[in-house]
Amino acid sequence: FLHIALSISFSPESCFSCNTFLVLHVFPLQKYIQVFGCLFSVLFYLLRDKEASVKCFFFHLGLCSFCVGLTMTNIIIQSNQFTPLYIYLTLLQLFALLQVALGEQLDLHWLHKIFLFLGVVFVALGVTGFSLNWKQEWPTISVLLSLQATAPFLQFGGVGALTLLTSLVLNRSKFFIATIFLAVSAAIFLCPVFIQSPCLIDPLNLPEKPKLIGHRGAPMLAPENTMMSFNRSIACNMAGLETDVQLSKDRIPFLMHDNDTGFLLRTTNVKERFPNKSFNRSSDLTFEELQGLNAGEWFLKTDPFHSVSQLSEEEKERARQQSIPSLLQLLDLAKKHNKSVIFDLYSNNQENDTVDVVQTILSSGIDPSLVSLTVMPYFSFAALEYVNYTAPGFIHIYNNIHDMFNKGGKHLNVKYNKLRMKTIRDLRENNVTVNLWVVNERWLFSLLWCAGASSVTTNSCDLQHVGRPDWVMAPSQYKAIWIAVDIVSAVIMIGVFILKRKNVIKV
Repeated sequence: FLHIALSISFSPESCFSCNTFLVLHVFPLQKYIQVFGCLFSVLFYLLRDKEASVKCFFFHLGLCSFCVGLTMTNIIIQSNQFTPLYIYLTLLQLFALLQVALGEQLDLHWLHKIFLFLGVVFVALGVTGFSLNWKQEWPTISVLLSLQATAPFLQFGGVGALTLLTSLVLNRSKFFIATIFLAVSAAIFLCPVFIQSPCLIDPLNLPEKPKLIGHRGAPMLAPENTMMSFNRSIACNMAGLETDVQLSKDRIPFLMHDNDTGFLLRTTNVKERFPNKSFNRSSDLTFEELQGLNAGEWFLKTDPFHSVSQLSEEEKERARQQSIPSLLQLLDLAKKHNKSVIFDLYSNNQENDTVDVVQTILSSGIDPSLVSLTVMPYFSFAALEYVNYTAPGFIHIYNNIHDMFNKGGKHLNVKYNKLRMKTIRDLRENNVTVNLWVVNERWLFSLLWCAGASSVTTNSCDLQHVGRPDWVMAPSQYKAIWIAVDIVSAVIMIGVFILKRKNVIKV
């Protein structure tokens, strides 16, 4: 709202000031707002002439891009490849502010105009690409969760920015623009009334830290679903190990996530071993043939998490030698270290495959209470009855609330953006265990910790070092700070207005 109000005033100095303030934030929502804001505020800077119609065109363009920026995922900006663009735009704003402070005219070199135009095109293409690929992520990552994690601090920052910009806006704005500015100020002053965050709780009531479940092991440090990956996960002190189980042609359960057509292509060298064959189901190969495939070389070549550089040469060589493990190998490891195992079962013959998997688990001698089976929607009644009868100690985890309550379950495993924070808290109060996947960022982990999540499935070992949420504040304390900040800001704004009024009268 602040950026839009300043844009209406066609005051590039205000836009630059606003965005320079936003640069100072470190929370996730800020970064993509700032990039869009600075790109299009610079366009206003380019058009300081008196052609109002052209300015209006760019205002609407900037407004649309700002709204898109609010909802796009911040992965574009957080990637290291885009750091130079981010730094360049930030420095451009800082130099512009310096010129304003010195009273110099803002003249942009033609080379910067070219770079800015290319930057606008680049960001527009990036937003389009990510929007098409990750439509489902928009409503949650971009707005709701980010705002819940940052809203109190964004409000404080917004009040501070308004206070700093008061002089600039009132100095060159007419009555209509000043009125809009004051209306926006009032909205920002009062918005804490509507702010809801799970971290606005008494620190004494902070829930227990969620347990960490290794997603296919520790895939940032080793090839996923390999014994090296699971060993690294245990070394990271994960409470449990998550994996996916399929059955080979000779009925041996093995670990592999991909399960559709060409399921071996991503994580093995199947094309090299069987160049003239295509395998679309796990039952097309024996376990001996599966173990003959290399399941680690792809990790070093593709570097999916940009983490290979952190590995030693010895670790890289070990990763290169990894093969597809059996379920029994994982169970023996979990039994040895007393770790729980959570797995999904992918199969075309549910009843028979369930029998083979359950028998493998029972023969391993692992404590049944350490085994959690995700009850998929396609599970047949006969398969579930067999599990209940043969292995009553297994924990049944459901992937939606409706099925869980209908079948009397007490364990839920869903994607982190499928539940509202209040729903998580309500489920925990009803003694429902809630596991959320896949959580890799510290800010998101902090938010889910405040909400009371029982555990999270993660790719990142770094979360083990998080000893406390990023912030926790008692509602009464936040209310007192909010009122104090608003009062101080209002007093300063009124003082600036009075001084401006006196100067006008003297002139």
